Amino acid sequence: MIQVESLFKISYGLYIVSSGNEQVKNGFISNTVFQITSEPVFFAASCSKNNYTTELINNTGYFSVSVLSQQASNEIIGRFGYKSGKDINKFEGVKYKIGSTGVPVVLDDTIAYFEFKVVQTIYMGTHNVFICELIHAEVIDNNTEVLTYDYYRKVKKGVAPKNAPTYIDKSKFASNNNKTQSDYYKCPVCGYIYDPEKGDPNSGIKPGTSFEDIPDTWMCPVCGIAKSEFIKID
Repeated sequence: MIQVESLFKISYGLYIVSSGNEQVKNGFISNTVFQITSEPVFFAASCSKNNYTTELINNTGYFSVSVLSQQASNEIIGRFGYKSGKDINKFEGVKYKIGSTGVPVVLDDTIAYFEFKVVQTIYMGTHNVFICELIHAEVIDNNTEVLTYDYYRKVKKGVAPKNAPTYIDKSKFASNNNKTQSDYYKCPVCGYIYDPEKGDPNSGIKPGTSFEDIPDTWMCPVCGIAKSEFIKID
């Protein structure tokens, strides 16, 4: 038996992993970046094989990690965590710089950043684990708390994207209790709740429209997250 809640007791940070160059660049939200040795300083980072950024890391051999602040905006989390770089330019309108290794570094809502060189790749089913050497590191803000995954879940009420190593498909662990589910759906980034009785008039969704009947192109009216990312409220 696996009690799903036990997995949430592991401590994680929340970061933006980026790679590419000035012309072609992308990044994604990650909660699995961690130090594994101190002399020399080596880290490990887990990245979904489906992530566009993973392709860029494979091509360049380098990537950056931006440590997010506790006050990180829902917009920055939504942009890098729930949208695909194959569909949009995630860096448009975002403050960033090109680091010493030639890869982009997100500076918005960032309190520190690292630049890494990949020295080994371990293939683990749905994810690549990059073993990497620390090349450059810098603190931007010493006075702001880091954003942890625990804080993200409990205070910001967020959930892991489907490509995250920690994403849990709760249907696989569902109990036999016959619970009645509501028709309300919640945005995992900003917490907006779709109420079928109210609809979303600003988007042309009339009151009385069930979530299932909303067009698949509909997005969260607050932060722009895709309909497919919404979670049903039990």
